[in-house]
Amino acid sequence: MPSVRLLRRGEPASTLDLLVAGLGNPGREYEQTRHNVGWLVADELARRHGGSFRSKFSGRVADVRVDGRRLALLKPETYMNESGRSVGAAARFYKAPPERTLLVHDDVDLEEGRLQARLGGGLAGHNGLRSIAQHLGTNDFLRLRIGVGRPGRGDPRPVADYVLSPFDPAFDVDALVARAADAVEQLAAEGLETTQRAVN
Repeated sequence: MPSVRLLRRGEPASTLDLLVAGLGNPGREYEQTRHNVGWLVADELARRHGGSFRSKFSGRVADVRVDGRRLALLKPETYMNESGRSVGAAARFYKAPPERTLLVHDDVDLEEGRLQARLGGGLAGHNGLRSIAQHLGTNDFLRLRIGVGRPGRGDPRPVADYVLSPFDPAFDVDALVARAADAVEQLAAEGLETTQRAVN
């Protein structure tokens, strides 16, 4: 990730290396659902690096250092479809450009347990991403897509109900969250291309 970027005249540089927004929904009933895997990753990063969350930006935010780099961990509490309100406010506050704004989110188009890091791309019907793109004015933000798969054969649930349900008991959610948190750390320390080679 380039550490130098061209600043418009009079524009102060961001002191933040990476704004990491883990997407999810507030409320106990959503805590362990597939749609909240982004929140779980933010929690894991805060736990690893001694961050404590405080209320700000219509969500909860924790500032941490990872290998000397400054990260802000954001958990929007606006409900998924309005995530952009929270992410947009945080990005403006930290002066974080889209290429240093990382969205960690569930993805039904990736098989369960797969990770993919990328910059930009489509919104794939993900309402959280659509809201964020509207508020940031671009799709060209970083993403860490966490595969949750789709309902299996014989599962009558629509996708919307599937993502709002918990992972199957046999699935190791903790291992997936740990791998995703590792990927965020690598992205912050070594940049996108190295992370892509490691996880995609």
